[in-house]
Amino acid sequence: MNAELKDILEFSFVSLSSIFFIVDPLATIPAFLVMTSDDSEDKRRRMARQAAWTVVLVLSSFSLAGTLIFKLFGITLPAFKIAGGLILFLIAVDMLQARRSGTQEVSEERLEGTTKEEVGVTPLGIPMLAGPGAMSTVMVLMGQSRHWWQAIPVFAAIAVTAIASYYILAGANRVRGVLGETGIRILMRLMGLVLTAIAVQFVINGFMDLRIISPRVGG
Repeated sequence: MNAELKDILEFSFVSLSSIFFIVDPLATIPAFLVMTSDDSEDKRRRMARQAAWTVVLVLSSFSLAGTLIFKLFGITLPAFKIAGGLILFLIAVDMLQARRSGTQEVSEERLEGTTKEEVGVTPLGIPMLAGPGAMSTVMVLMGQSRHWWQAIPVFAAIAVTAIASYYILAGANRVRGVLGETGIRILMRLMGLVLTAIAVQFVINGFMDLRIISPRVGG
């Protein structure tokens, strides 16, 4: 396989898996059903559509603004890789225990959602789906892109994640009926395991950029 094509496929896989797993629309199903318990199916689909567009707009904005934010606050990419890796690790640990992380949502936000007529943008879109972990992930992915084409997999991963989030939430009742609570928890643990590895790799990459560890250790 061509070396450049291999790099594209590897970066695309990391981008899609890290963004989809950190957004984790499957784990949002219970809260979504509670917040929209009195709504019709049409309104639920509309809320899901709003949430998906919020994911696209927020994560794309942070992807594009990442370099500017780094310069504005004097943050180096290695430091952000390490910080982002630690945030992902904390979220992944909660996912391994089949529960939503406090960085993604808290009970007050779920309670607020039950009293609001429109929950698509907030709290569903932000912060339940596009939370701090997702924002930092896309910024790290864009920040470590050395070639123009590496931006394409990041934006494609955001789009695929948003589309998947829409269909999962729009059909939340059916998805929960097929998978059941046990199935959703098993998938959360599996995604948490992969996300843990990605988080550790982000930290390793940051240490490698700072020349604290040898590249051979990261390979």
